Amino acid sequence: MKDVLVLGIETSCDETSVSVVKNGREVLSNIIDTQIPIHEKYGGVVPEIASRNHIEAITRVTKKALQEAKIEFEDIDVISPTMGPGLVGALLVGLSYGKALSFALNKPLVAVNHIEGHIAANYLTYKELEPPFVCVLISGGNTQIINVKDYTEFEVLGKTRDDAIGEAFDKVARVVDLGYPGGPKVDALAKQGEANIKLPKTHFKDSLDFSFSGIKTAIININHNTKNINKADLCASFQKTVTEILIENVQKAIEMTKTKKVVIGGGVSANSYIRNEFLNLENKYPDLKVYMPDMKLCTDNAAMIAAAGYYNYISGKTDDLSLNAIPNLKL
Repeated sequence: MKDVLVLGIETSCDETSVSVVKNGREVLSNIIDTQIPIHEKYGGVVPEIASRNHIEAITRVTKKALQEAKIEFEDIDVISPTMGPGLVGALLVGLSYGKALSFALNKPLVAVNHIEGHIAANYLTYKELEPPFVCVLISGGNTQIINVKDYTEFEVLGKTRDDAIGEAFDKVARVVDLGYPGGPKVDALAKQGEANIKLPKTHFKDSLDFSFSGIKTAIININHNTKNINKADLCASFQKTVTEILIENVQKAIEMTKTKKVVIGGGVSANSYIRNEFLNLENKYPDLKVYMPDMKLCTDNAAMIAAAGYYNYISGKTDDLSLNAIPNLKL
């Protein structure tokens, strides 16, 4: 069987990334041009600035990805840009570029759901991993528990009803004056504190859905009303509580699906405390194996998009050039 080289393009938020992946599992290149230093001064991503920077970076990043993979445009078999969810202007840069390449090179276009990409990041880390499994997707825009029945077949078992967990991390970071990006800074400060502050946990009867607005509001109130609050303790308590919420719902999903494999993905899966607590699940369930992507594949990158594109392509999916970006795309 001929090798399939997929060119992945990711521009859903503030990373311009292009990657070449062979057969959905082997990363030949994965170039990431981050805009974090640009948006840091604003305390978060400014959509229009993100779009302009994607336009400036996309051609340069693509050339670098091809050079690192030691291939030419003609060697590419499939073009896979992210089509959503994400910032609409940012998405349009990568999607338009991917459509132009598809037309100019006469190569099939297979657009990818960004959420599928985060799941597929684990296929690049674990060559042996195959569905079915339960995936816990935790990122800036999504918190979901997904029953991954096959490479392109998904059932959402639970999702957030308000803030995504990554949003909650960013808002807590803002409240305690840590700045942007919030997730890594909360993780670092939490290591210096004690989880000794009681915070609310929200669960729903007969549902695996999440809600993080209550704990976010509690953090704001405690920080505002308590003199000389220890910010490290506040971060440690927040991180411990939201992780417990995740773990408690995942345990219900394990029992519901009888799965032997739990996978985590998304930018928040880079959090050191969360990673460690998920690994501890293997002690509670002796038959369970926990998978998590390499740190460099947790945050947004084009390799995961290319991997998801490959599995969509071999399942028979292709898109035409009328395709548009879908900022609120669901799984």
